[in-house]
Amino acid sequence: MPAAPLAELVPGTRTPSGPGGLWRYRACIPVGDDIAARLTLGEGHTPIVSAGSDLEGVALKLEFVFPTLSFKDRGAVVLIASAVERGARRVVADSSGNAGSAIAAYAARAGLECQVFVPAAISARKRAQILAYGASLECVAGDRTAAAEAAIAAVARTGATYASHIYNPYFLQGTKTFAFELWEQLGRGVPDAVIVPAGNGTLALGAARGFSELQAAGLIERVPALIALQSECCAPLAQAWTMGSREPVDVEVTPTSAEGIAIPRPARGAQILAAVAHSGGCVVSVPEVAIEPAQRDLAARGLFVEPTAALVWAGLLIARHHPAVRGIAVESEGWTVARALTRGNVAVPLCGSGLK
Repeated sequence: MPAAPLAELVPGTRTPSGPGGLWRYRACIPVGDDIAARLTLGEGHTPIVSAGSDLEGVALKLEFVFPTLSFKDRGAVVLIASAVERGARRVVADSSGNAGSAIAAYAARAGLECQVFVPAAISARKRAQILAYGASLECVAGDRTAAAEAAIAAVARTGATYASHIYNPYFLQGTKTFAFELWEQLGRGVPDAVIVPAGNGTLALGAARGFSELQAAGLIERVPALIALQSECCAPLAQAWTMGSREPVDVEVTPTSAEGIAIPRPARGAQILAAVAHSGGCVVSVPEVAIEPAQRDLAARGLFVEPTAALVWAGLLIARHHPAVRGIAVESEGWTVARALTRGNVAVPLCGSGLK
């Protein structure tokens, strides 16, 4: 990636004759400006706020401040823009909720027909949001993998474009802008660590790509350590990390409130594990009982997030031995690393609104 598109940016400005938000980095996003201008809903450049005086060095990036209330808009707008450029008229997606809402919204914006396959157990609010955008919603018995298989079968049957936030490379071209924004908002620097949720890894992989591009452009000397978190109820990556495996492992799955990352067989699991290892980070699982206290703690700070976002906050609180999670003990080599990494400056993206 050429250095100029990022190096020439002045913090707080728009690009010459161009939009703000994530399209501020449009020279680094491989879709046409005309399509971007037509589809944008003002997504991106989400706020960063301090966590508070009790958590020194912790910055919260409010990734739920998006048109559809989750960070998935970053990837969805770029994915749909690329589909429009390629002449798509109908798209099919699979999701645990947030990606489906984002793809449905931008498909509506683009005038595309949209069909979204979801596990039947997703929340009623997420179903309602997808339907509100005019998408066809298919609730599939089984887990997240079953929804993906049904979507792929529909694509084969109908010839529609598969708008997969997992496999389509354009989605990560959008989520990488998280790293660009963080770099700018922190005064052209990066924190010691970034804590991310890890299901299918669209934020973890996008952030890794973005930080890598910043480093390749000579704008940062090092990439921040990625601390990837999963629920203990569905932790194929965390268990793989503990075992020293380069591939996700089969796990017994139990219900979790963090439905957004309840992915028993992540298709890009090996890439997620590799990206975390390359960054010097770790993958750990969070006790389910820590999610609700963390959600309450954020609400007391004025921030209402969904359980998946609260899980990430729970990880930070546990690593910092915060009173909000007193009595919740975790011990593993991964958590030892996480505690060491979170002693310095840490960025915590809060990826979904509590209204979800």
